Amino acid sequence: MSTTLVKNSALRSALRPTAPTAAKRAALTLTATRGKATLPDLPYDYGALEPAISGKIMELHHSKHHNTYVTSYNAASEKMAEAVQKGDITAQIATQPLINFHGGGHTNHTLFWENLAPKSSGGGEPPSGPLGQSIDKHFGSLDAMKENFNAALAGIQGSGWAWLVQDNQTGALQIKTYANQDPVVGQFHPVLGIDAWEHAYYLQYENRKAEYFKNIWDVINWKAADKRFK
Repeated sequence: MSTTLVKNSALRSALRPTAPTAAKRAALTLTATRGKATLPDLPYDYGALEPAISGKIMELHHSKHHNTYVTSYNAASEKMAEAVQKGDITAQIATQPLINFHGGGHTNHTLFWENLAPKSSGGGEPPSGPLGQSIDKHFGSLDAMKENFNAALAGIQGSGWAWLVQDNQTGALQIKTYANQDPVVGQFHPVLGIDAWEHAYYLQYENRKAEYFKNIWDVINWKAADKRFK
C-alpha cells in the first residue's frame, strides 16, 4: 500500500464520528454531521433548572440563540470553503471572524449545557476528588473560588464568558474571562464556564445579574467539570 493511501486511510479513521464524552466535547469544538455543526440535545427539560434558571430562558437560549450560532457557523464555513476553492484570500480573511464568533458560540454553549444539571441529578453538589483538591489548593476553598469567579463575571464589560481553566502545561487552575464568544483554546482548556451574555439571564433577572451569578451555582454540574479536569 502506498504512503498516500496509508495517510488517507488514517485520516478517514481520525475523522470517523464517534460517541463523544463530555471530556471529548471540550476538545472537539464542533459537533458535526456530514461536515456541518448540529444543535446538541439537552440532557434535561427546559424547566428542570428552575428556580435558578427559568424554563423560558433555557428554551430561548438553547433553541434560538444557540441554534443561530449553529446555522451561522455552517453558513460561514460554506463561504470559507468557496473562498478557498476560488483562491480568494480577501474573502477568506473577511470570513474568519464569523467562523470564530459563531463557532465559538456553538462550542461555548455546548460546554455550558453540560455544565448544568437539575438538583435531582446532582446539580450544585460540590466537586470531590482531584478537582476539589485542586480548587482548595489554588483558591483556598470552593466558596473562595466562587467568590473570585463571580467577581470575574461581574467585571466583564459588555458580553462574554468566565471560565475555570486548567493550564495544559502546569495543570494549575485559573479563572479567565473571554470577550463575546471567544473560545478557550491554546495554553488552557475549559473545566467550567458560565455565560455572562444578557440573553442568559435578563428575561428572569433583568438588571440583577449578580443574582444570576449567585444562583447558577445551585445547578452547576461538577461531575461534568471533573471529567474535563486532567
